[in-house]
Amino acid sequence: MSQLIPSTTPNRQFKDHEGAIITVAVFPDGRRMVTGSFDKTLRLWDLKTGVMLKKMEGHRNMLRILAVSRDGQTIASGDYNGRLIAWHGESGESLTGAIEAHSTRICGLHFSPDGNVLATGSADGTTKLWNTKTWQVQGSPIKFSDYVRCVQYSPSGEHLAIATDSNIHIYNSGTREPVAAFKGNKKSSNLSLAWTPDGTRLLSAGDIRDPSIREWDASTWKQVGDAWTGHTNDIYAIAIHPEGTLVASASSDNHVRLWQLSDQQTIAIFQCSGWVGCITFSMDGKYIFSGGPDNMTSEWKVHKDTLTQEAPKKPASLKQIIPAIIPVIIPAIVPPTIPAINTASNACIVSTEAEEIFTPEVSKLNSVTDTRKLRQQYVTRPEAASVIRKVVDVQLDTAPLRLFNTTTGLLCDREAQISTFKTSAEYKKLLLSTIKHPGLQMEHITEAVATYFHCVMLSHRWEGTELLLHDIQGKVVYKLKVAGGRGVVKLQSFCKIARDDGYHWAWVDTCCIDQNNNVELQKSLNSMFAWYRNSALTVVYLSDVPPSSKPGALAKSTWNTRGWTVPEFLAPKVIRFYQQDWTPYLNDKSPNHKESAKIMHELVDATGIDARALVAFHPGMRNAREKLQWASMRVTTVQEDIAYSLFGIFGVQLPILYGEHKQNALGRLLQEIVARSGDITALDWVGQPSQFNSCLPANISSYAAPPLTLSSLSEDEIQTAVSSLKNTVSAELASNLYDQLDKMSAPRFANCRLHLPCIAFRVTEVRRRRSPVQETHFKYGVKADGLRDLLITTEETLVQFSRVRSIRQTFLLVRPWDRCLLELPDFAEQPGITDDAESSGDWSDSESPLYDSPDGSPVEQEPVDSESLSRALRLIVRLGQPFGAFLLAQQQGGEYKRMASDHDIIAQVKNVASVPSIMDVRTLEIL
Repeated sequence: MSQLIPSTTPNRQFKDHEGAIITVAVFPDGRRMVTGSFDKTLRLWDLKTGVMLKKMEGHRNMLRILAVSRDGQTIASGDYNGRLIAWHGESGESLTGAIEAHSTRICGLHFSPDGNVLATGSADGTTKLWNTKTWQVQGSPIKFSDYVRCVQYSPSGEHLAIATDSNIHIYNSGTREPVAAFKGNKKSSNLSLAWTPDGTRLLSAGDIRDPSIREWDASTWKQVGDAWTGHTNDIYAIAIHPEGTLVASASSDNHVRLWQLSDQQTIAIFQCSGWVGCITFSMDGKYIFSGGPDNMTSEWKVHKDTLTQEAPKKPASLKQIIPAIIPVIIPAIVPPTIPAINTASNACIVSTEAEEIFTPEVSKLNSVTDTRKLRQQYVTRPEAASVIRKVVDVQLDTAPLRLFNTTTGLLCDREAQISTFKTSAEYKKLLLSTIKHPGLQMEHITEAVATYFHCVMLSHRWEGTELLLHDIQGKVVYKLKVAGGRGVVKLQSFCKIARDDGYHWAWVDTCCIDQNNNVELQKSLNSMFAWYRNSALTVVYLSDVPPSSKPGALAKSTWNTRGWTVPEFLAPKVIRFYQQDWTPYLNDKSPNHKESAKIMHELVDATGIDARALVAFHPGMRNAREKLQWASMRVTTVQEDIAYSLFGIFGVQLPILYGEHKQNALGRLLQEIVARSGDITALDWVGQPSQFNSCLPANISSYAAPPLTLSSLSEDEIQTAVSSLKNTVSAELASNLYDQLDKMSAPRFANCRLHLPCIAFRVTEVRRRRSPVQETHFKYGVKADGLRDLLITTEETLVQFSRVRSIRQTFLLVRPWDRCLLELPDFAEQPGITDDAESSGDWSDSESPLYDSPDGSPVEQEPVDSESLSRALRLIVRLGQPFGAFLLAQQQGGEYKRMASDHDIIAQVKNVASVPSIMDVRTLEIL
């Protein structure tokens, strides 16, 4: 074998992390990458520009592993403390907050192919399966006697492979029944697993005791061939090329190796500056991404000439090579429209048109004499058609079921859309391009398919003459009689705009959904935000804005009061407003009105939504209270839609249950927001309580008032207060309180009951304040242990009592617990435990930070006592400031119910120094 020449220079490097890169994944669309680091953060990257798009914070310890779902919509990450966080794949916003998934480090994460289940494996010896809709564990954990190092679903989802220190276990993922168990790497831990794309092979990698890769037949679970040798230390990760031809491995021997799967031979070596902890391929297979202790993700180009070249042979002439290779590759590179090429008796007759295509290909391949290898570089026409069809299926899987063909004016279902594409000039061009060029150009195919199926969406206000599905099926939109009403004109004008802009497809909610099909309706409403998000253009029709209107007409339009229009203008990236006569609003003919300062300024004033969110909105749970305020004054024809229209804005999918009534629909949404994000600002409202749960409002209009904002202390004031407390507050009590609050779980719902972590103050007196006039609201003076006296105004009639005149019912004033009071640091700005270790070279080759050996695994260092005390005292100072409180009344079953108030209840402790001794920290169940 020729000597390998290691490559030492990456193609480029992605720099922004402040700790070692420990895990990396590329999104299925091939355009973005996500990395995880010892600096406790994840980062999203644009692979085309190399720009860091988002820093994702939430972990309190070093990252260990991450995974991306096959549809790219969800990211999961696990850390050394056993905490799991799910993130929105597009926005990078946290979907769940930190889940206490395992008792110690999470070493393996993998999504099932359908994305419905996430498998986690931990050093605690368990594998758990999580429902990705509810983020609850499904069934009991799968338990082992040693560390779980890696978990991997097979490409079909039939099997789940679990690597432990001693064995590799194969389970039926549907039944959880064990299928096989075998040793794996000899006298070694099984550190990593990877399936080939066809699912016929499983690869495993070992540690320093057996630093090899082994290949396993998925039908017999027997080893195939010999162990792949070359590495000299732990092999942390293996990745397989998207086409299943190459394997990349990452090792603490400072090398990335590239292997040929067919013969198990190393064909390239990439030399890194330190241990390599993670590895993955780009989606087109042209690059390898690796990470290690230099705080950077390196991109390595996959060259075909990494072997030392032999002396070149004399190029063969066209006459010599054509007879040998024509029968092999002509079916691949000559389209059916070109006359046939015949071979007989070592003679080849090539038509002029074929030779024009074929000659350049032969000149590129002059040095190739192995016709079998030459044939493998091309795909046949059926193969190309099959690949294109798979890309089309993926593209349409996230598109509306029915679309208008803007050329013919016909409404097309999924198969009709595909048939139209196959007869188009774009398809023929793509097919010819695919079979002419060696190798599958997946990026080009994906881009061409996406461009063809670009869709234009309509946002409008429903009126009385809208056309429904049964009105237009089988009919040409452009031939409908205008006498049919304004709905006909609207539909025709919209389709013409889409057509004139060069788009083949258009969608309207009135007639592209079967309103009588509950399954289709539910899927459509849950997908609506994504459809608008992915649209090439969204047209907003303002039916009540007359031609030549002045600025301000948009703000006054009825369109601007409707519930569904909020996601319809937030989701799209490109939007255009049209007036009553279908001329551009304000005669602005620019391609995207989101780039019009004048129109966006008007929309900001009309909606109360800041310009940044209008132009570049990201769905998710962040700033939940603000988003609820955006929708607080909107109206919908169907009462439940006021909640359903917000599902996409918050990135949730819930059942659509028309007839459940508004309070239940809104309650289910708010419960999901609180449970998944831990954000208690959704509980900040004034008005009538919901029958769903008393801590939630009956109407979304209760969020119209701005959230409660209290003045905060300056840093100088905090430092002064901390200094005074050092002499009056027990350090032990202060630290115990901090630790107790730090360990409080997030709020959650179960069966419409809110389990709320809070600080409770027992009410000792309630007295009504009399008024000389008849009242609809009652004022009560309230006293509570440890709090200053306060006044509460409510419609509720409260039982009056005092210490002298006591009652059996318990009343509490509670402070909902907000983790922001802990002032957790920005981890990326703090010296991580890896900083000193990496700078001084403390990681030895045999002491890997990834190996997780029981006696050598990295752990988070305990802060010094002074820092701990200072943090605890700062918390006490903040707990001594005024806060928004809930008044709760205990019910017969021991649960509590929130008493509504028409004003915010502002409470404050009497004495800051007494905070550690009076804080009653607990979780209450609220009906």
